[in-house]
Parts: sequence; structure tokens; C-alpha cells
Amino acid sequence: MTIAFTPADTASLAQTEGTLVVLVGSDGALSGAGGAADAAMGGALKRAIASPRFKGKHGEAMEFPFPAGMKADRLIIASTGKDPLDATTARHLGGKIAAKMGKLETPGATVHADGLDAALTAELAAGMKMRRYAFNRYKTGKDADTLGKGSITVATADTDAAKAAFTDADALAEGTFFTRDLVSEPANVLYPESFAARLEALSELGVEVTVMREKELEEIGMGSLLCVGLGSPHESTVVVMKWMGGAEGDAPFCAVGKGVTFDTGGISIKPAGGMEEMTMDMGGAGVVSGLMKTVALRKAKANVIGIVGLVENMPDGLATRPGDIVTSLSGKTIEVINTDAEGRLVLADILFYAQREFKPAATVNLATLTGAIIIALGNTNAGLFCNNDDFATQIADAADAESEGIWRMPLAKEYDDLIKSSLADIKNTGGRAAGSITAAQFLQRFVNDSPWAHIDIAGVTLSKEAKPLHGKGASGWGVATLNRLVRDNFEK
Repeated sequence: MTIAFTPADTASLAQTEGTLVVLVGSDGALSGAGGAADAAMGGALKRAIASPRFKGKHGEAMEFPFPAGMKADRLIIASTGKDPLDATTARHLGGKIAAKMGKLETPGATVHADGLDAALTAELAAGMKMRRYAFNRYKTGKDADTLGKGSITVATADTDAAKAAFTDADALAEGTFFTRDLVSEPANVLYPESFAARLEALSELGVEVTVMREKELEEIGMGSLLCVGLGSPHESTVVVMKWMGGAEGDAPFCAVGKGVTFDTGGISIKPAGGMEEMTMDMGGAGVVSGLMKTVALRKAKANVIGIVGLVENMPDGLATRPGDIVTSLSGKTIEVINTDAEGRLVLADILFYAQREFKPAATVNLATLTGAIIIALGNTNAGLFCNNDDFATQIADAADAESEGIWRMPLAKEYDDLIKSSLADIKNTGGRAAGSITAAQFLQRFVNDSPWAHIDIAGVTLSKEAKPLHGKGASGWGVATLNRLVRDNFEK
């Protein structure tokens, strides 16, 4: 999908080919392109807007195929809604328009952004690009046609300003697409080694990428992470990505991601129903990867380090058994009660590594960690666990600004009793009660007192329904929130 900007020219609007989109103002008035289209159509648009069928709600659209007096194959009018647009509602309006477009034939679509300044025009364009993503890589024939194909031209009063404003929004879109691609790939294509190879390609954008494989991980003592992949033929891997765009010596922001490329549950094997969705169990690593691409593309003036632990959890004669005791990088011993509580074993080592090696100003880890968070919050909000109130507020504000749902959950030492082990320092699960909370309490044992947050994205990584900025499937949740968090709090 390509987005281009062109000077608005209502005089030649009737000669526009393909799909034509004009905006209806909050008062239902047509101006600029809308007025020119209405004149060419003999007043048909005004009649449609005045009819009871058109309510004027935000994003409401009406389509006119082969409009009279025009070369366009179809004309779409879209309402900006009753309230003035802001960055979020402009982006969502773009997404709703893009969804209405459906399949785009050559020469694509032209959208007239009447009445919008450069910043809002850029957000409108970003929303259209975000919503038209589709992962149809493995479809053939007519099913290979995808929303992601085609081109959209945005007609605006100030093309230079709109292009400049679109740069950062486009970087976010590309980073989010990277995440969606990774989450959508099947496990026979995306496994630890191939995932690492895709991340190495970020070096072309100026990201410093280091790949640590099993021999090195064994030497430094990542016994907790390595125990997860013992049953897989694929080599467990840790990838460190550095974008050092800030001042030399400034403590970095660290993003840490769980990257279980497929999760059978190991010896504690999952039920067969729905197991095919466990290709998304690397969603946390996918978000971290998308963040690193975004900050590199927009050349963020911040020091950002992304660390992902890439493993595959399979049953095998060599696989870790329930009851095994492993030694983590921190030196703490862990009794493995359930091999399907594997994500926290991965994160324990890379969280400790991040804090020991980089002494970050703050750390966020993301993981599709527990089914319990879906029971608590459904598919609307991610769960936020944080050891610092100010940092929790910064994350919540960033998520709110990007319209990504998040809800803070408790951390309290009283829950630690549920993960006490009689044989080791800690056990990896406390049972069904407070399952998402005890998982966070487990992770907290492997971080110091610097600001840290765990975000459980199990309920928001895959979407069962279309939303303004994405269709069904991989949502890319979290890239926008972390990018905003970096921009607003760690960038100078």
C-alpha cells in the first residue's frame, strides 16, 4: 500500500478516476471537493446527507457507484462526526474510510482532506495505511487479492507540510506492520533462527543487532531460558537490538519481549483445540521488534534497547519435565511445576540480563503470558503490572493517547506465598488463583528497584473482530504505546 500527497484541485475533480472520497463536515456541510462533487452530480450528495439514512456519525460512509457527471468508478462520502477531529479520531477516521474502500482497482483512490490541517491530514493518511494491512502471503489465485495492494492519494492544501507530518506516522505504520507480519507467520516459517535473521536485517536501518546462540547462553548461565527449548530441534536464541539516538551516556529505555515461536505446552501439553493459534506466543518479541523498527525509521533521539528471547516449546525425550529444577542467570533456582508456564522462564533471564548489562532508566517487558489475563480483562485491555506509580501513569497515558486499551493490575507481596517452593527458591506457577498476578510476581523477582512494568498482551495480540486500525488477526498492539512512551518520556 502506497500513500502519496497531491495539491487539492477541485476544478478537475470530475475527471478523477478510480475511487473518490470526500469528507462531510461536522455540520453536514459540503465544501471544497464535496461541493464540487455535489455540483457535478446535480445535488445528489446534499440530498443524501439530508436524508434520514445518513446520521453524520464519525466515520459513517455512503457509497455512490458510477456517480453521474464524474469519471470516478465510485464516490464515497465520509463524515468527520459531530466533534472536532484530534489526532486519534483523525487516524480512526482514516481507518474507517480505508475499510469502506474494500478492494482497490487501478488507479486506486483519491481522498480529499478538506478542512484538515497538515497534522490531521497525516493522521488520516496513517489510519488508512494501518487499516489496509492484510496478511495474505500464503493465499493463491483470487484469494491473493488483498487490501494491502493499491495506492491512495491524499489531496491537501499543503502537501509539503502533510508529507513532513506523515513521516513519523508512516514509521509507526511500518513498525506495526513488521509486528503483524511476525505474529502472523506460521511456526514452520518463523522459528528462533529465522526470527533472528529477520531482526538482523534491522541493521540496515542503523540498529546494532547482536545474536546470542545456545553455546554462549549456556556459558553465561541462562538456564531458565534454555530449559524451555530443550525439546525443540531449533536453537534457542537471544537477540539484542540497540538504537542509540540519544546523548552518549544517557541510560537507555529497555523493551524486553517473550518470543516463544510455538508453544505446545511442552510435557504439560495443551489441548489440541486452538493450539494452532500458539504461533502468536511470540507476540511480545514481535512488539519489541516493531518498536525498534519504528524508532530507527523515525530516527528517534533516544537510547532504546530491545531484547527478545526466542525459543520453541516442544515435547520430546530431552524436554524439561514438571518437577525439574533449573538455575537462572540471576543465580535463583526455579522449580518447574508446569512446562506450559514457560514464558516467565524466558523473561526471567533476559530481564535480569537487561538490568545487569545496560542499567536502564526504565524497563518494559511484554508477553502473551497468561490465559488468566483474558479471563480478567477480555480482549479489550492488556494487563499492566508496575513497580512504580509514576512509570505506570506514563505507560497508561501513552496507551490512552494511542487508543490502545490497558488496565493496571495489582502487585503485592502477599501473592508471593503462592509461588513459594519447598525445593527451590521459587516455583514457576502458583496455580489457577490470581494466575496473571503470580506470573507478574515471579517476574518481579528478576528485576531491581528501577522502574519496571510487565504488560500481559495475551488478550490483545490477536483480534477476533475488525477495529478501526486493523482487521481480524494480528493487531500490532503495543508498538504505538511504546513508541509514544519513548517519544514523550525518554526522547530529548
